[in-house]
Amino acid sequence: MTPDVFARKVGLVFNDLSLLRRALTHRSYVNEHPDVLEDNERLEFLGDAVLDFLTGAWLYNRFPEMNEGQLTRLRSALVRTEQLASFAQELHLGEAMLLGRGEEATGGRERPALLCATFEALIGALYLDSGLKSVNEFMEPRLEVATDVVLEGESLLDARSLLQIWAQAEVGETPRYRTVDFQGPDHAREFVVEVTIGSKLLGRGRGHSKQEAAQHAAAKALAQVDHGYFWVKD
Repeated sequence: MTPDVFARKVGLVFNDLSLLRRALTHRSYVNEHPDVLEDNERLEFLGDAVLDFLTGAWLYNRFPEMNEGQLTRLRSALVRTEQLASFAQELHLGEAMLLGRGEEATGGRERPALLCATFEALIGALYLDSGLKSVNEFMEPRLEVATDVVLEGESLLDARSLLQIWAQAEVGETPRYRTVDFQGPDHAREFVVEVTIGSKLLGRGRGHSKQEAAQHAAAKALAQVDHGYFWVKD
């Protein structure tokens, strides 16, 4: 699918089609085509920043009752790799990507990380071509639908899942859980679990199983995040 055909199919109008072509160009394609001077990585960087800002501003206005921590977690869910890859799949973006033969042979057109990166590059290109208003018009209906899905499912997500979504999107780390103590007889044992992100202790929980204690630790960590703290004191 050529860039101009892709633009027509998804309802985008580009004044400068070379921007769109660059957004669709993976570095593996550049490696095999010396006449192509630039891949989409700089546009990906820009699009990531635009999406963070636009999504945050949209959520701020859409949910005036939410506190900072709730807004942060919701934004993290909306701009995480899997969600942006889902947006890309809805657009059939994979069919339009310019990939090297090796990348295509190994399933690059369906790879979530690559779809996410290309979607970010597309947003960066749209921003440069037409400004933030056009990006907002393009993203707002998609954010509405995705937010409804996230909010519907969030009540079903446990504290550990919510903490992981936040940590991976905002800090680039995966929470780590460690059993630091247990007490009592076998039939009534109580465990103490700590959760850390990087080197920072965020929460400590107790429970009659390691899983229950970890959930309590994650809930305490989320409370710290809600209040803007990234550590707890004993």
